[in-house]
This record gives sequence, structure tokens and C-alpha cells, in this order.
Amino acid sequence: MRMRTPLLASTAALAMLGLAACGSGSGSGGSDDGAIVWDMWSGSQADTDALNETLEIVKKENPDVDVRLQTAPWNDYFTKLTTNMSSGNLACLTSMNGQRLSTYADAFEPLTDADLKTAGISRDDFAPGALDIMTYDDQLLGLPFDVSTMLVYYNKDLIDAAGAPEPKIGWSFDDFEATAQGATTDATKGFAVGLGEFQWMALPIAMSGQQPVGEDGTLALTDPAFADAATWYSGLVTDQEVALPAASASDTGWGENQYSGGNAAMAVDGTWNAVSYLGNDAGFDAGMVDLPTGEAGSTSLVLGSGYGIAKGCENKEAALKVLGSLVGKDAQDAMATSGRSYPARAESQPLYFSSLDKSVRGEVEAAFDAAFADVEAQRSTKDWDKVNTALQPDLVSVYNGQATMTDVLGQTQQQFGE
Repeated sequence: MRMRTPLLASTAALAMLGLAACGSGSGSGGSDDGAIVWDMWSGSQADTDALNETLEIVKKENPDVDVRLQTAPWNDYFTKLTTNMSSGNLACLTSMNGQRLSTYADAFEPLTDADLKTAGISRDDFAPGALDIMTYDDQLLGLPFDVSTMLVYYNKDLIDAAGAPEPKIGWSFDDFEATAQGATTDATKGFAVGLGEFQWMALPIAMSGQQPVGEDGTLALTDPAFADAATWYSGLVTDQEVALPAASASDTGWGENQYSGGNAAMAVDGTWNAVSYLGNDAGFDAGMVDLPTGEAGSTSLVLGSGYGIAKGCENKEAALKVLGSLVGKDAQDAMATSGRSYPARAESQPLYFSSLDKSVRGEVEAAFDAAFADVEAQRSTKDWDKVNTALQPDLVSVYNGQATMTDVLGQTQQQFGE
């Protein structure tokens, strides 16, 4: 999961930093002077300040280890990570988004029970499903620092003014359609479709009970149940007319920005933006609920990010101890108390809700409890990033009625499927 950033910020890539921002400098996962380098993305100075607070906790718990934090903007981070992975120049401690783990899996050292013991970590420390975030091909390749899943966020003011039914935990897709239709007026739409990976896939997955990757790890965009649900999703624009078509493929946060700007009554986004929506600049009263339940039951995915140890790290024991501190109680408590992210460590999670205003605390906790109640691990292919990069501009064509969802899914399946 990305650390929380302003929702309306430009998605243009920031100026590239030098390759050293993600590299270790020695080509062996460490640094020339033996320091343990920790690479992490950062979207703002506030993010960097928060990371430095975590770094101070790590240093306090590991006084004999020289730990150094290096950051790069989100998009730049993964661009440079690809370059450094090919040259064997990864930092000992490399941060990884779970949705991208399959692409970079070969860069990480699998963690054994002995490694966890050295790190001072137990599998039982983590919330149910959290370790799936950093697991690929049945190997634990790192430890998660946060967990997330997708929610439906809604504008209580718009829904109330339109007289539409307010979303409720445990609702159905019929309920969702009733709210979307009832909240659609001459001035606003009932829903905002997404372009981002799970901003648009979450509802089709929930409706069909099928992920777009099979249990055997092969691409399954044309699975009949998923494809039918994806067609229903695009039909929210073209058939039901409860959502606007996306303006262009460059508007990567189209749906989220339509919602946060007060132009749509509902949108799907991750739990990581709960605090941002509650304090939205438009000033509306925001609510949140779990995804609607489909005929196959409640299907949602556990997402998040973590830290792994790069293959070739020369001081693995020190790196493991630092890793243990990064996901240890003090670091996780600090993250939760700040409200920045929902921690992966189970005992730290209640502190996240304590950080919220009392007026919304109960509602947010209830929504999170419902959303995380029955999550399953996300499945992805080795070229999952490329799949989503190819899909995004085509989604704009689908929403604008220039292509069908069936054709787009079929073409992408043919291009990237086995």
C-alpha cells in the first residue's frame, strides 16, 4: 500500500533521483562501509518525516547497526528497482508493495522460521491473512508492515439530499444499484468508476467471486463469471448511466477524485485513504462500508506492503534484526497511533481507531471489521504490472463506448495469457 498522499495531487512522475536512491552502492545488498540500507518510497515530506520517526525507533532497538534510509517517489522507486534488480544492486532491506511482489519475487531471500526467530518475530504477531501479502509461490519473501482492502466510500450529504438509500454493512449488489441510481441527479452521479487496478476490479471480483488470476497462477481475465461482472461494471457508465466516463487514461485517479471533489456519491478505494476521505477538502460528510456481497458470498482481497531482504545481502543477521524492528511493536504502534496506515501487527490495530475522532471511530472500525472479515490472498502473474498498464487506457475506451469490456479483456488475455 502506498503511504497516504493528497487525493487530488498530480500523478505526473517527479524528477528522477540518482540510481543510488534504490541501490546499495556495493552490488551486494549492503553498502560499501557495511551499513544496512533501507529503501522505501515516499510521496511527500510528511511521508519522509514519518519514515524517519520509524528509523529512530529502529536505531534505538539496534544501537550496534548503522541503518540508513533512502527514499524515492512511488513511480520512480519501482522504475529504479527494476534497474537495480537486473544489476544485483538492491538494498539489504527493500520495501515492496504486495501487488507487485510477483514481478520482483526473484530479488528476495525466502524467510525461514529460523530467520523469523533471529528477527524476533512470530507468525502469530500478524493479523489473519497479513503474511499472504509478502508470500509468493508458497514462499514467505518478507514481512508486511500494513494491511488494506477495498471499501465503498460514500457522500452522506449527496445521498441524503437525493433521498437515496444509504449504504449499509452487509449490503447486496441490488442495494448498491439502488443507491447509485437514486443518488444520480442532473448535477451529480451516483458512482465514480475507477481506472486503478483494484479501484475497478474490486466490484467485479466481489460480484463474481472470481479473481482475474486462476488458482494455478495463470491469467484468467476471460473467466466467464469475472468477465460478466466486469461487463456489468462498465455498464454502470454505458447502460445504467449512473457514472461518468473517465476523461482520459492520464487521469489515473479519476474515480477517487470525482468522489473526493463531491461530484459522485460513491467510489471504491482502499482502506489506506480512509483518513483522507474523512477530512476531504470538499467538506462533505463521508461514510464507508464493505463491498457489496455477490451470489458467491463476500469476496475481497487482502492487500498491503512489506519489507524483504535482498538476495546477496552480506550481513543478513543484522538485516533480519532491523526487519524485526521495522515490523515490531513500537514501530507498528507509532504507525497506528498516527493514523497513517492500518498496521499488519494484530495487537497494534486497535490504536489506529483510537487515533480517529470519536464521532467517526465506531463507524470506521465497523467498516474495517466487515471488510477484513473474510479476505483472501491476491493472486498475480509474473507480468501483472504489464497487464494493468495495458488495461488502463483501454478502460477509457470501454467507458466511452468505443470498445466493449469483453473485447478488451479478450485482447489482454491473448497478449499476456499462457
